[in-house]
Amino acid sequence: MPILSAHIFPHPPLIIPAVGKGREREIQMTINSCLAAAEAIARDKPETIVIISPHSATYADYFHISPGARALGSFARFGAPDVRFDVAYDEDLTAAIAAAAENRGIPAGTTGAGGEQDLDHATMVPLWFIDQFLKDYKIVRLSVSGFDLERHFDYGHCIKEAIGDKRVVIIASGDLSHRLTNDGPYGFNAHGPAFDEQITQAMTEGDFSKFFEFDETVIDGAAECGLRAFVIMAGALDYTPIEISFRSYEGPFGVGYGVCSYHTLDIHVYLARQSLAYYLETGEYMRHPNGLPDELLKSGFGAFVSIKKRGQLRGCIGTIVGVQDNLANEIITNAVSAGTKDPRFPPVSPEELDELDVSVDVLYAPEPAGIKELDHIKYGVIVTSGYRRGLLLPNLEGVDSVEEQLSIALQKAGIRPDEKYSVERFEVVRHI
Repeated sequence: MPILSAHIFPHPPLIIPAVGKGREREIQMTINSCLAAAEAIARDKPETIVIISPHSATYADYFHISPGARALGSFARFGAPDVRFDVAYDEDLTAAIAAAAENRGIPAGTTGAGGEQDLDHATMVPLWFIDQFLKDYKIVRLSVSGFDLERHFDYGHCIKEAIGDKRVVIIASGDLSHRLTNDGPYGFNAHGPAFDEQITQAMTEGDFSKFFEFDETVIDGAAECGLRAFVIMAGALDYTPIEISFRSYEGPFGVGYGVCSYHTLDIHVYLARQSLAYYLETGEYMRHPNGLPDELLKSGFGAFVSIKKRGQLRGCIGTIVGVQDNLANEIITNAVSAGTKDPRFPPVSPEELDELDVSVDVLYAPEPAGIKELDHIKYGVIVTSGYRRGLLLPNLEGVDSVEEQLSIALQKAGIRPDEKYSVERFEVVRHI
């Protein structure tokens, strides 16, 4: 899961104490939410933070990516010159995003804007909060454009493709409507509160399709600044299962500030949980969703699905080698079996679903191995004698040696240690 999380962040400069000089306390709810989001980002330990800013260099027909190795910034223009930033850009990811966009026919890159450019406040406000908890990271700063929302969504796909295996957090920096009250910066417009109500509902539900449902009259009337950044983020999260934390919304200065976090879920575990829930509701096996990673659409992989409740095993069933047409269906089938057909336990009930912890072990092809080629941490083991066969996964609590691993596998197969048997090893990737 290279995209670890994504966050919608507001960017009022007065939220910074040195700028607000006490007024920031009037948006304390937003401050608390930004701190919570920043702390969650620090726990993710990203290599790179991709910040989508509507106040970076913006073009009608081009997505600008800030160039160079480093950038400086401060809140001097907001009366706080001592609040400074010196950030390193991730030049490799910058180049990868530009290349991915070119491959999709989307104009994007580092040309324009007169070369190096100081950081804008929509970038620095989120960074100020993040810096309270995390120091060692690089950034990529992306702009929005004058293209339509669909093109921004497609650009998000480019970002997802370019990230590869890099550990990345995405920040969509943007305020909501600027026309909530008569004394706000742009006065009042009835479209302002309507826009904020609709977009915060979409944020809360994670239903990003609602970002595309705004009438242009509503967008213009609301005088918003974050929608395009949010749509790029949505494109980067497309086909990705997420856990949503809507943190807060308020608009005391006539401007809407929303904070929402989206933590990505392991797709293997997501498939297992969803398939079990679907089966319990309908009595049928779920069809796998579109947009899955390539590995999940390949055949030949075995998969074990384990279910625990309050730390105790509640069901575990799997296959040593794949019997379905792809790994996704292997997980879907075995999750249902683990939850409803493990003879050691009664079937899981729908009421239990929220209490269950699910893990998925993907088994790669077994190969013959001698005793000296085994490793109880790295490899699982299969022992076979005639029709009897026993399997034990690697890295199990309480199994401290190859000898113990073999002994347990033999017991499971009903094979005596003095009988003739063959040994195979296999690698396992555990998803939790």
